[in-house]
Amino acid sequence: MSTMTQPIPTVTTESPAERLRTTMAAARVSFTWLGVRKSLSAIQKDQAAVPFGAEGKFLSAGKKLLDTAHPAFRAVTGIRSRAVTYWKERSLPFPEPGIRLIRQDAVREFDLQMGEFRRELDTAVLELDRHYEDLRLAARVRLGELFDPSDYPETLVGLFGIEHDFPSVEPPPYLEQLSPDLYRQECRRVTARFDEAVRLAEQAFVEELARLVDHLAERLTGQEDGRPKVFRDTAVTNLSEFFERFRSLSVRSNDQLDELVRTAQRIVRNVEPQDLRDSRWLRSDVANRMAAVQAGLDQMMVDRPRRNIQRRARTDGATA
Repeated sequence: MSTMTQPIPTVTTESPAERLRTTMAAARVSFTWLGVRKSLSAIQKDQAAVPFGAEGKFLSAGKKLLDTAHPAFRAVTGIRSRAVTYWKERSLPFPEPGIRLIRQDAVREFDLQMGEFRRELDTAVLELDRHYEDLRLAARVRLGELFDPSDYPETLVGLFGIEHDFPSVEPPPYLEQLSPDLYRQECRRVTARFDEAVRLAEQAFVEELARLVDHLAERLTGQEDGRPKVFRDTAVTNLSEFFERFRSLSVRSNDQLDELVRTAQRIVRNVEPQDLRDSRWLRSDVANRMAAVQAGLDQMMVDRPRRNIQRRARTDGATA
């Protein structure tokens, strides 16, 4: 009688930092951007200080070169904001300026999207440049004697840009041959960086979830003029987006955080924003159950003021 051998389950001892190191890639985003504020000259500061009886060298003063509230300018800055949001929502912090970690299987999508932002920016800058002369004329009127034509380039084309790359954060292999001691030192440094990246990721997730839970609690229990506060769909949908991002980016480094996220997800599962508007009982029930999540998050955060969720019983059937 033959005996079938069952495969031995693989037991992974990989640490969260090692998982982060093997599944993520470093992504860096940088911007070239026209400065629209300029400090006043020493003579101008002296003149500005006279009405106050002050000395110009103790005065900090500047001028705004262009109206950034112009729709064409806002379109340009809006693309930068969208690019930063996209980058941060799909990445984890890393303890080097300008670098964040994205999933390796998301690199191609990230590269394509950043290229699309760059093309949108180029188009928006061309549109802004069409209004540039009007903006300069308006600045001449608003700035008066402070207007200086030399502050303004001939064109805005080429003065705004979005760049991205995928820098290596690992020790260069050639260093092992050149200096084994230095290579080992760099390996330890990189290991410490990824340990810190795990801590930063935990901190970011805790702070974001705490902010979302706090906001939900405040909307569910707060009142204005004796009536429940306005409850927008985003109080719930933002939580759903957080759960998806946590599922995608978490390296399972903290069992307590994982359990708090699962608990919060269970509480709002199948709960529609309109249901919370229609039922005081449901609002009270969700708020009370979220209190445990809120308390757990408070314990995980350092120097964070505690907020208590109201637990007053409410009757069902009332309309918000």
